[in-house]
Amino acid sequence: MNWEMVIGLETHVELSTKTKIFCGCTTRFGGEPNTQCCHICTGMPGSLPVLNRSVVEYAAKAGLTLGGEVNTRSVMARKHYVYPDLTKAYQISQYDLPLVTGGGMYLANGRRIGLTRIHIEEDPGKLVYAGGEVRIDYNRSGIPLIEIVTEPDFRSKDEVLEYMERLQTALRAIGVSDCRMQEGSMRCDVNISLRRPGESAYGTRSETKNLNSFTAVAAAIEYEYDRQAEILDGGGTVTQETRAFDADTGETSASRGKEDADDYRYFPEPDIITVILPCDDIERLRGTLPEMPEDKLRRYTAELGVSEADARLLTKYRAVSEYFEKAVENVTPKLAAGFITTTMFSDVTTEAQREHWNPAVTAEHLNGLLRLLDENKINRATARRVYRQMDETGGPATAFLSDEDMGGVDGDALIEMCRAAISSNAKSVADYRAGKEKALKAIVGAVMRESKGRADAQAAEKTILRLIGGEK
Repeated sequence: MNWEMVIGLETHVELSTKTKIFCGCTTRFGGEPNTQCCHICTGMPGSLPVLNRSVVEYAAKAGLTLGGEVNTRSVMARKHYVYPDLTKAYQISQYDLPLVTGGGMYLANGRRIGLTRIHIEEDPGKLVYAGGEVRIDYNRSGIPLIEIVTEPDFRSKDEVLEYMERLQTALRAIGVSDCRMQEGSMRCDVNISLRRPGESAYGTRSETKNLNSFTAVAAAIEYEYDRQAEILDGGGTVTQETRAFDADTGETSASRGKEDADDYRYFPEPDIITVILPCDDIERLRGTLPEMPEDKLRRYTAELGVSEADARLLTKYRAVSEYFEKAVENVTPKLAAGFITTTMFSDVTTEAQREHWNPAVTAEHLNGLLRLLDENKINRATARRVYRQMDETGGPATAFLSDEDMGGVDGDALIEMCRAAISSNAKSVADYRAGKEKALKAIVGAVMRESKGRADAQAAEKTILRLIGGEK
């Protein structure tokens, strides 16, 4: 690689408050255009904003989670620019005195991504392009945002994606945002420049705005690297500019010259007094923070013996991890984790469904089912069949189990059945030892027939492999 990437991110995150940042309009997503706005969030002359206290507290919690310093004094500011979706011709934001300064996040490779600041601001409206017309929906105008600004510490696309995933998981865990990129509640601006490896000076950067998916972020970074490298290799100069991303082509295009802070003519917002957040309130908010997903992941793997893959799925969604911790009581944790991430997740596939995890089968009822499976009183096939019935009715496992279902095969009996199956299927054993892995199914099938389906097929397979010396 002839050029080193230098990347900084500005991530805009919509906060999950019930009302907007400066008025009482709802923040609910998906309303009919221009039905969730008022004279304040549309910036009518004479309207006066009133800062939503929850916005300040949510932003402070984000800052504490990311290791930043929450300032006891911060100031709202006017950021001036002219665009059709911004009726006032200025956005109420923060500038030289933001709510949070500093902070950072460590990546898996040990590198630390520093944070410059986290500030609160209002979202503008939304331009809607349809049928050759441009229309404006002001429902989004006044939605509360935090903007999380990093230092230019990223050196690869993979580092950016890891940071974004960890950020998304952390903010969801503390309940300040749903971070649904497909709904625009988490959007990313990517600043990228190139320099020769070993150089310390930064190159000229471009900013690609409003990237609303991990796929878009990755594609924009790849395209911008190739575009800028081609310019520099040809002896040209990269222009500092703002660029737009086209999801259909995977390309960026120039939209306007890149502004610096002076271009926005920031000055303190005269209609909102200085924001004071006392130290006692900051400490109170710190005390409300839950166990962080990365800490929970380490506990699940190190203390509970859950696989890292399952632990990552469980800890990605706060509601799921809380459900797991109730369902796992007096059950082998690995068994409970695997059942949730396979059988249950097969029915709940979207981000929104898992974020608002509320299955018909309560954690207590699942625990009852898993105990029976863990004690070999039922096999996995029976457990899955009974779970489906529980999911349809909300009833406990015992309502769908007969005496015959409960006649499971204990460990000693299973070993004897496996030995008998090995003895009567000598050819299949020889075929398996010769590399024909499918031959193992015939031996397992013999055990299942002998047990009349009561044995656990996975347990039988492991026992057979141990007895014939073919453990994996």
